[in-house]
Amino acid sequence: MRSLLFQSSKRRLPPLRFLSALAVTSCLLAGLPTTSQADPNPGLTIFSGVKHDEQLSYRLDYGGQPGNVDRYRLRISHKKLKIAVAHFVINYPEYYKGSFDPKQIELNVKGTKVPVSEANWDKENHVIEIYPQQPIPAGKDVEVILSNVRNPSFGGVYYFNCSIQSPGDVPLSRYIGTWIISINNQG
Repeated sequence: MRSLLFQSSKRRLPPLRFLSALAVTSCLLAGLPTTSQADPNPGLTIFSGVKHDEQLSYRLDYGGQPGNVDRYRLRISHKKLKIAVAHFVINYPEYYKGSFDPKQIELNVKGTKVPVSEANWDKENHVIEIYPQQPIPAGKDVEVILSNVRNPSFGGVYYFNCSIQSPGDVPLSRYIGTWIISINNQG
C-alpha cells in the first residue's frame, strides 16, 4: 500500500495510521443521525389522558404523512367485545381536517372480510358510522379498515373514539376505547 502524501507538509502518513484515521472517521460518520420515516404504528403513550386498557391499536399503511392518502387499520381486540356488534360509531376531534371515503370502509373479523351494509361519514358532527350486514359475534378480533383517507395537512395527535351498539330491540351503546393516531411531519 502506498503512503499518503500531505501537500501542505510534504510528510508521508504511514499506512497503519491512515487506516486508523479512516476507521475513526467511518465511526463518526456512522454515528450521525439520519432522517428516517417515522413508524406508522402506535408506540408507547404515557401522558395521553386515556387509560392504558382503553387504548386501541392501529396501523397506518402509508406512513401517516400530512396531506397524503393513507389507509387506517383500526383494531379492536376480542377482549373488548363482550357483546355482539350491530353498529360501530367512531368519532374524532373537530381539529382533525382530513377526509374519509365511506365507499372505502371495510370490516375484517379474524382476518375475514365482513360485508358492510352501510357506512356513513358525517363531516359536520365528526362521526363515522359502520353497519355490518350481520351482527358481529362477541369475543372476535375486529379490524376497521378506512381506505382512501386524506390525512390532515398538518401533523398532530388525534383521538378517535369507538363505541358500539348491540343488536336487538333496545340497542345498548358501549364505549370500547380510543385510537391515539399520530400524523407526523417527518418524511
